[in-house]
Amino acid sequence: MRNSWSAESTSVSVADLLVRAWRAAGPLQGWLAWRLHARFGVGVTGVVRADDGRVLLLRHRLWPTEGQWGFPSGFARRGETFQQTVIREVREETGLTVRVGRLLELRSGFRYRTEVYYEAALVGGLDHLALDPREVLEARLFPVNGLPKGMPPLHRELARRPPANGLTACAQGQPP
Repeated sequence: MRNSWSAESTSVSVADLLVRAWRAAGPLQGWLAWRLHARFGVGVTGVVRADDGRVLLLRHRLWPTEGQWGFPSGFARRGETFQQTVIREVREETGLTVRVGRLLELRSGFRYRTEVYYEAALVGGLDHLALDPREVLEARLFPVNGLPKGMPPLHRELARRPPANGLTACAQGQPP
């Protein structure tokens, strides 16, 4: 007597084996899922304002020469909130301190990248400005009506958006 066999019974059997293997992976499931799926980088930008409304712009060494001026930005690290990324990137690139405010923009970016833009308030002015020369050529505060040429269009648009109510109070350590 022949054993009966069908594609349907095989697929159920394969599915059952996959479920068993997945369950057996236990704490490794998250790592396996991450390794098996496409990776996405998250670029995070801080739209940093001083108490007087001027915006902090950096002339980035690694950006194209025709568009080097822009806000502090960088990639989020695994396990880091995007607000923590803004604080870290501003600190690494300029030595300055910021308080992060509201989410301004979320966009799909180049290839496998998401771009996140947060409002941020400069805390303590430019007294501790210390540029990372590997990444930044220059840092300055600009009035919104005097932005430099050579800025990405979205950065220019975000600089011109009015800040949230209470952003300057947030910079001074007060609740908004």
